[in-house]
Amino acid sequence: MKAISLLNIVPIAVGLGACTNVGAPREPRPASESLAADPPAFATIRSLSWAGSGCPAGTVAGNLAPDLTAFTLLFDSYVAEIGPGLPLSLSRRNCQILVDLDFPQGWSYSVFDVDYRGYTNVPSGVSGVQESNYYFQGQFYTARLATTLRGPRNGDYQIRDSLPLDAVVWSPCGAQRGLLINVAVRLENHSGNSNARGSITLVTPVYGLQWRRCVL
Repeated sequence: MKAISLLNIVPIAVGLGACTNVGAPREPRPASESLAADPPAFATIRSLSWAGSGCPAGTVAGNLAPDLTAFTLLFDSYVAEIGPGLPLSLSRRNCQILVDLDFPQGWSYSVFDVDYRGYTNVPSGVSGVQESNYYFQGQFYTARLATTLRGPRNGDYQIRDSLPLDAVVWSPCGAQRGLLINVAVRLENHSGNSNARGSITLVTPVYGLQWRRCVL
């Protein structure tokens, strides 16, 4: 696993999914009769790359659950802070991750929810926003999961965000495309107190996966 330049993980083929070659073979499409089929016989993380202010080199790890129903990111240094003398840039953190999964042909998968786990210390009048946007290389559609933590709040937290059915984005059938996830955290001071201090430490987002078979 390694850190890479943001330029390396921006998909060149974004937007090409809207083009269709006349006379070209029809690509397999996910089967509509099942939105949550049993997972395939195997799936592994082929590669994991990342870049961003919230994930310096060597501070990210990924783990696929044995039953293939969840993908976990582990952050070592993902902290957003506000306070006197701190630059505005510290109040916003992001990390763009490229996940390449290897799994049998004839399957498609999607992310349908995320559990955020971390630690927060925000006073009254300060709020924290954390969100995940994801899409597959070569696709137009982006799914967004977001939640707001409002002060006063101090301690560990675990929050789940779920996507409505019509907002779920599936990996394309007939090709294994990388999953791009942009994880962002920001702190906002609405208190009017310029001396307010606060922080959010994101430790582990856990992305729920669902699988389905493709049909011709």
